[in-house]
Order: sequence, then structure tokens, then C-alpha cells
Amino acid sequence: MDRVIGFIGYGNMGQAMVNAIIREKLVPIENIIISKKEITQETIDRNKHNIRITTDNLEVVEKADILILAVKPNIYDKLLREIRGQIKKGTIVISIAAGITISYLKERLGENVKIIRAMPNTPALVGEGMTAYSLGCELEDKELADVESIFNSFGLSQRLDEKLLNGFTSIAGSSPAYVYMMIEALADGGVREGIPRNLAYTFAAQAVLGSAKMVLETGLHPGELKDKVCSPGGVTIEAVANLEKNGFRSSLIEAVKICTEKSKEIGNKEQ
Repeated sequence: MDRVIGFIGYGNMGQAMVNAIIREKLVPIENIIISKKEITQETIDRNKHNIRITTDNLEVVEKADILILAVKPNIYDKLLREIRGQIKKGTIVISIAAGITISYLKERLGENVKIIRAMPNTPALVGEGMTAYSLGCELEDKELADVESIFNSFGLSQRLDEKLLNGFTSIAGSSPAYVYMMIEALADGGVREGIPRNLAYTFAAQAVLGSAKMVLETGLHPGELKDKVCSPGGVTIEAVANLEKNGFRSSLIEAVKICTEKSKEIGNKEQ
């Protein structure tokens, strides 16, 4: 990719994206530039690739062909006022903040700016992220391929209509928290049965990882995969029946609904 990729903000997600871009060799290291409010000793220690880091947002804006806004939603209004009118023609601006809509960005940056709204999730930190994105403009095939190569460098990506992003947040952005709760609960159950806690966490986490790969790699319906584990009159179907009785699936469905509603509420406040 013959582009300069600039980041404004360098928190956990920004660092995950930068590390993935370097790992996949999408651009030379000298084609990455980052701005951060304050360059601490920790920032210097983490910068093992000697990436250009500055405290000047406009320096990044001036050089970037793809500009990734990786700051918290409450900082956006001030940031967008600062960079408005400074973005080069043709630069692609990618926002990764929850609740910040394309219309909000266009209103503050201008209708002619190429804008993408993206929602990566935290497993991006280990190269297994899921990112949904929506386009606020038409992109050439090469531009879209370059953007997707960034998202795919730390997991999978999927283009979605913007109205579906709140639902995506509920089933991919927030769901790692639900999964961690499930792993913790399974491990607690194992500990109760006498399994050492460190092993219980490993057993539960690996089972979740393997089950997820089965869904992704076999293409089979999750219900069909579940049925393959449940032998007639066996221990698993007994456990599944108990989960159903206690509202396991309905609780997750309700969690997605509540999370989606909260995402919409936050988005409306930010506007």
C-alpha cells in the first residue's frame, strides 16, 4: 500500500491497529505517523518500531492519506474543530468511536471529506477482531481494498449499512464481555468439581475458542453443531435442557436488545 497512515490518538485500539499494520507489512514503518496528547516515557518504551510520534494533530493531518481518529467520543467535537479545513483532498478519514455518526462527521468536517465509520472490537488486540464499517462516500476499488486490508490485518471485517452498527456493537463489540462472563462461570463450575482454577480457565477458554472456529470454518449452523455434541439421553443434552429452563438464550437475546438501545441513546446524546 503506497499510502501514509496517520493516527490521532494512541490508546489500546490504536496500538492494536498499528501493531497489526506493521506485522502484516501493509506499509513501511516510515509511512505511519501518530499524534498523542502527551508523549510519556511509557509511550517511548512501547514504541519499539521507532514510529514517528508527535503531539501535533495537524502534522498528522497534513501527511496522512488515511487518517484514523482513535480518540474517545467526548474529544471529537474539539478535535474536529481543530482539523476542519486542514484535511488533504482525497484523504480517507476513518472514525472508530462508538456513537459518532457519519452525519455528525460530515457536518463538522464538510460534505466533500471521504468518511468511513468503523467499529472494531477488543479482540483486535490479539489479532482476532471483528470490525464492521459503513461508508460515508463512494470509494474507488483500490481505496476500499486498502481500507479493508487495514481492518483485516487484525481480524475480520464486514461492510454494513450504518443503521445496523448499533446492533453490531451489541453482538460483536460488547459481546466479548458476555463471553468472558461465561468463561468465568464455566471455570467456577469446574473449580466446584475440584479442577484447579488456572486449568479451569484454560479448559473453558479453549473450548470457546475451538467452538467459535468450528462455526467459522465449517459453515454449519450453530444449532447443528450443538446437536452433534448432544447424544440421546446423554450428559450434554441434560445440561442444555437446564440452560433453556433458566433462560440462557433469552437472556443473551435481551442483552443484545438492551445494548443496542443504549448505543442509540449514546449516539443521540453525542449528536
